[in-house]
Amino acid sequence: MKDREKVAAEDAEGPDTRARILAAAAELIASGGPDAATTRAVAAAAGVQAPTLYRLFGDKRGLLSAVVEHELTSYVAKKAARKPHPDPLQDLRMGWDMHVAFGLSHPGLFALMCSDLEPAPQSSVVSTGNDVLRRRIRNIALAGRLRVSEERALGLVSSMCNGAVLTLLRQPEGQRDLGLSEAARETVMAAITSEAAPPANTEVRSAATTLRASLDRLTVLTPGESALLSELLARITDAG
Repeated sequence: MKDREKVAAEDAEGPDTRARILAAAAELIASGGPDAATTRAVAAAAGVQAPTLYRLFGDKRGLLSAVVEHELTSYVAKKAARKPHPDPLQDLRMGWDMHVAFGLSHPGLFALMCSDLEPAPQSSVVSTGNDVLRRRIRNIALAGRLRVSEERALGLVSSMCNGAVLTLLRQPEGQRDLGLSEAARETVMAAITSEAAPPANTEVRSAATTLRASLDRLTVLTPGESALLSELLARITDAG
């Protein structure tokens, strides 16, 4: 009887209870990843009973989907509110970098975003997020600087940017190759626009790549010298 009364009291709190549960789940995901947000842990952190959680979200999957949508809504609102850069290409670059920064600072949430728990395409937050990116791409087209269809540009930017974030998240936090995102970004810019700048020191970087690939054929270097030379050549090859 007491448990029923407690659940009823929680139910009476309405939106506050839902918000508290979402905040608790988001904090658990941030600190321990998606697996940390068990229904029991979330209920305890939010100060509610399990029946309340199930009533509001159905199950863990429904809860995690709601967390993704809630956090995405806040993120997309910030993206939409950002004042556009006068140069539409630079504006797209800034949007890319903002997305990468968000993903790296919210690894657990980003993993959920890229899973099948992401809100459905017809979700208002997904639609709003796509609209923000479409506007940036449309501005490039209006400036006469887009050389593929807007749909192709949208697909390339979305897939490559998300892929860059996921690749970086798989690397140890202190050893992430942050230049990878920039390289991926500029590759996409070159593919969709007509004003991509040629990479600097192309001949030198090409020679370094060839030499590094041939190191296993060299017999004049010690293993330590080969390892050092390989590291130096990699830095030359990957230099921006």
